[in-house]
Amino acid sequence: MRANADTIAAIATAPGRAGVGIVRVSGPNAARIAEGLVGAVPAPRLASVRTFRDAAGGALDIGMVLWFQGPKSFTGEDVLELHGHGGPVVLGALLRRCLQLGARLAEPGEFTRRAFLNDRIDLAQAEGIADLIDAASEQAARGALRSLSGEFSATVERVAEGLLDLRILVEATLDFPDEDGVDFLAESDAQQRLARVRESLAAVFRAARQGSALREGLVVVLAGAPNVGKSSLLNRLAGDEVAIVTEHPGTTRDTVRQTILVDGLPVHLIDTAGLRDSDDPVERIGMQRTRDALAKADLVLTVQSLDQAGRATTVPPAVDAALASVPASAARIDVVNKIDLAGEASSESMDGGRWQIRLSARSGDGIDRLRAALLRLGGQVETGEGVFLARTRHLAALETAQHHLDRAAGGRLPADLLAEELRLAHDALGSITGKVTADDLLGEIFGRFCIGK
Repeated sequence: MRANADTIAAIATAPGRAGVGIVRVSGPNAARIAEGLVGAVPAPRLASVRTFRDAAGGALDIGMVLWFQGPKSFTGEDVLELHGHGGPVVLGALLRRCLQLGARLAEPGEFTRRAFLNDRIDLAQAEGIADLIDAASEQAARGALRSLSGEFSATVERVAEGLLDLRILVEATLDFPDEDGVDFLAESDAQQRLARVRESLAAVFRAARQGSALREGLVVVLAGAPNVGKSSLLNRLAGDEVAIVTEHPGTTRDTVRQTILVDGLPVHLIDTAGLRDSDDPVERIGMQRTRDALAKADLVLTVQSLDQAGRATTVPPAVDAALASVPASAARIDVVNKIDLAGEASSESMDGGRWQIRLSARSGDGIDRLRAALLRLGGQVETGEGVFLARTRHLAALETAQHHLDRAAGGRLPADLLAEELRLAHDALGSITGKVTADDLLGEIFGRFCIGK
């Protein structure tokens, strides 16, 4: 436990008027502040109704007080909670009284940071608190709760423990290279152990990527020639007239963005300017923005349309050229729109290794197929158990660990180089839970929390 010399206080509930508001205090002077406010330190973990008093003994409010004696508290320190009426004037008066009695105003995320520094939670759990507060869907909230409860950390720790066992074996060959002529690595079947660690890490990475999609959302770009129905498709998916739709080609000259939820998955739809050869400077700027959007896409919907004879429109060279900027990791779905013109029913199939969906944005036939495909191909999001609301830094750490394990498995490295690759992978995993963490990273993480948390 790391002792803090100062005591912090903050309003822990959201700004505005409410039936109940909470002022939270944590630190070595919490007991003295309790005595100054309610006359005595309350019994631990027992809610009691008290009158909160100012310096002259006058009543500030009547509410409930809770006392948590460290280290059995959220922060690991003595914690006092004042549950008063939720008006900003009342809460402001209670907070000022706490400051008069020796507390200072807490910084954003400082309560949670103290919980981390006092080993009450690890870093991934701390981030789970912020993610639970910010969750935009029920599935995201469930994923954040799993991280907060320690499931994500425990899963990462299991991989790290297997890696540590392997490191011990490798280090033994360095410390005792000629001990009884035993080849530790050969006898312990190190390559099979390494294969199991890599397999476990790959499973964690898949779950983390799914959770990252739940947290960050999926960037879906609609691309194609002018007048194939991209804006109509956006409007149908969004359930609103977000983009202007006309029969004239080139109506959309800038990117149009709309976020929707598809079974709990945030999907950031981006309608783009139609791609074609044009001398119009405004349209050319719009097409450049299309290419910029494609370069950042998680999933691309390449849209064509049918004519009344049932023939698909030709894909212009400008579209093929722009699609070259799509990241290799992005998924692709070919959408054939306007099937109602040819009297077709919606369908889906695999064509050239990519899914093709034939639909009508005007009638809505086939939209459910497209929504299902967004979930299936755009992140493979599962909403059941095992998905953690991972952050970008978690994915980066897991990718770094995978990279070093791949190098370790890629050839017969000398024992010292093998040990170094395993160490770097182990450190990357440790950065997720905070076992290997720079102070500037802590400032970056906790600085994004709200005050009072």
